Amino acid sequence: MDDQRVGRIVRALRRRRGWRQVDLAVVADCSQGTISVVERGHLGNVSLPVIRRVLAALEASLALEVRWRGAGLDRLLDEDHAVLVAIVVDMLTRAGWQARVEVTYSEYGERGSFDILAWHEPSQTLLVIEVKTDLPSAESTLRKLDEKTRLASKVAREGLGWRAASVARLLVMPEESTLRRRVARHSRIFDAALPDRGVAIRSWLRSPAGTVSGLWFLSSSTRASGIQPKGGRSRVRRPRSSSASSDDVE
Repeated sequence: MDDQRVGRIVRALRRRRGWRQVDLAVVADCSQGTISVVERGHLGNVSLPVIRRVLAALEASLALEVRWRGAGLDRLLDEDHAVLVAIVVDMLTRAGWQARVEVTYSEYGERGSFDILAWHEPSQTLLVIEVKTDLPSAESTLRKLDEKTRLASKVAREGLGWRAASVARLLVMPEESTLRRRVARHSRIFDAALPDRGVAIRSWLRSPAGTVSGLWFLSSSTRASGIQPKGGRSRVRRPRSSSASSDDVE
């Protein structure tokens, strides 16, 4: 965010409306002095909510961009995503699933790729997995997952020869307190769209029956043995170690 440029934009938009600084201050619910500070580009002296209110009063919005060592930040985020994908693929493979990553699709103008598309041959179950290391928008994340779930059968049948009897879906995120809080703020949305959680998901992955629609927090220390198929009745057992993976407790 270029503070000086933001200040110039606020001043230009205000003048375009024919407003005085005090007029903008009234609409933005702040002081005229605050508007003056913003327009001079001294944004460090103004709280972010106030800056957003000033811009909203001018029918504008603020987009923040985090920069770190050039392109290094993008590589870091991609690496975190790749690590989590690898953990999930390993867990699925050990549980008897076939998994494909980055399966692209282009159907009826809808384009994208499945982070993981998994297949359980004995039950003819197709599993759509979206892996997120951040949650900028709960609504857009779920909307994209809905799209992929809707198109999954056709994509899997035509591209991989998998003919699904049922389609399940999971949203997987790293075990982080920040992400937990973001999900909690949208708990009604997530609970309605993705009601299943850790224990139920692991049990279902061992022996798919019906479908699952869940949200799964995984830590980097998660072990694949947690969902390995077992003979006889499926059971969920807590590790004896006190350092159990955080997704054991939901």
